Amino acid sequence: MRALIRRYLAVVYETLLMLALTLSLTALYYLFVGEANSGLKRFGLQVLLYLAMGAYFVRCWVASGQTLASQTWRLRVVSASGGRLTLSAALLRYAVVSVLLLPAGLTLWWALIDPEHCFLHDRLLGTRIVRS
Repeated sequence: MRALIRRYLAVVYETLLMLALTLSLTALYYLFVGEANSGLKRFGLQVLLYLAMGAYFVRCWVASGQTLASQTWRLRVVSASGGRLTLSAALLRYAVVSVLLLPAGLTLWWALIDPEHCFLHDRLLGTRIVRS
């Protein structure tokens, strides 16, 4: 259960980091593009934020298996064989996480019932979060 708590605390920390990133990028976007309350400008902002978060996560997972939050909590994402994720595996992980977070954070709730406390995206993709 401690491992699960550690993972959830890393998720909270990651959320705060993503909040800072989205606020900063949104401010810059508004500065250069103007208000993005509707239409193409709003869609452009959403795409920018999604791609920026994706670039952060994918880069971290490929380079070391650790984001800033997972470094703090001494966690690492590894492939089924225990190695680093390839670029394609990291991109797929980001896409699957994105989809599985939409229905009320399903992937996070899944860990409560999973026998090994894996998030649903890790269970589906064969990736694991281990202590580093």
